[in-house]
Amino acid sequence: MRKLIQTFSHLFLPLSVMILLIIINLIKGADYFSISLVNGALYGNIPNILFGASELVILSIGMTLVTAASRGQDISIGESATITSAVFVMFVLQASEVTLFTIVIAFLLSCVVGLALGAFNGTLVSVFKVQPMVASLILFTGGRSIAFMIDGKLSPILANDISNQIGTVIPGVPIQTPIILTVVFIVLVAVLFKTTTLKLYVEAVGINPNAARLNGINPKKIIFLTFLIMGVCSAVAGFIAVNKAGRHDSVNLLKLIMMDAILAVAIGGNSLGGGKFSITGSIIGAYTIEMLNRTLLRLEIEPAMIKVFKAIFIIILMVVASPVVRVFAKKTLDRVRNWRSPSSQSAKLTTTNIPTRKEQ
Repeated sequence: MRKLIQTFSHLFLPLSVMILLIIINLIKGADYFSISLVNGALYGNIPNILFGASELVILSIGMTLVTAASRGQDISIGESATITSAVFVMFVLQASEVTLFTIVIAFLLSCVVGLALGAFNGTLVSVFKVQPMVASLILFTGGRSIAFMIDGKLSPILANDISNQIGTVIPGVPIQTPIILTVVFIVLVAVLFKTTTLKLYVEAVGINPNAARLNGINPKKIIFLTFLIMGVCSAVAGFIAVNKAGRHDSVNLLKLIMMDAILAVAIGGNSLGGGKFSITGSIIGAYTIEMLNRTLLRLEIEPAMIKVFKAIFIIILMVVASPVVRVFAKKTLDRVRNWRSPSSQSAKLTTTNIPTRKEQ
């Protein structure tokens, strides 16, 4: 029961924000939950949110692990995804015939590149003790130039049916393919946590690396491993994004998505200073951000002004979720409980009924 209460309190912020956004959308239009079948696929506000947040959900999972273990953030995830997707596209285009086997091999190759990029950042952080944001700043600065060199600055187009089905829908399957891929990835991560002690080790290293070392846990290996996982997450997100777009755009593919990924981790109730974490909270946070973006568009706010409103919303959210406000709310709630509790009231009455020394 206590564990259930702790989980609910941990997810209170992302769930409350999501409910607030749903209420706003319901006020704006009663057809918010309507879903229709168009050309064999489900479309509507909910499917569109699940579809649009696919890459962000996957990247938020990796960002959560990196943040929890290294007490910092990887700001190069968008650039890493651009590089891995460039490798994927160039391999597919060089194939004489595009088959499912070709797509799978190209995807696995992009994952290997993602592992290499994660290993680069992870080595700087775990071995050379470079701050995660500074270490990932290298790829953040030069990553898109590397992608340009790979795709030849041509923005190549994926003109084949298999890539189109991966980015949209598979004939006969009503759910959009990116949604299915995201669910499969979440299930794999859940199985990984269920069958290994990875979550425990990551939290132990994030809370106190010295204590973790004394208990037989190697902090360097754990931090390095989280960056490897982040590299795979970047490769998967890049794979989904480039198939969605149908072409490789080194300039705009997942541009500045690391900001939303970091925000998703924060909205999910996770500390950006490392330690305990909730993958579920980060996933809900990612979908909340996508819902916020679509809500602002639904409110007919100009695209140029969306970032301003989004920034204001984030400021309010972060202030509400800040430790200062939490402590104040807890103290206020404790005072209300003590004032209303029968034991405290009877104690007050007993105290007032005791005669003073002068009365005696």
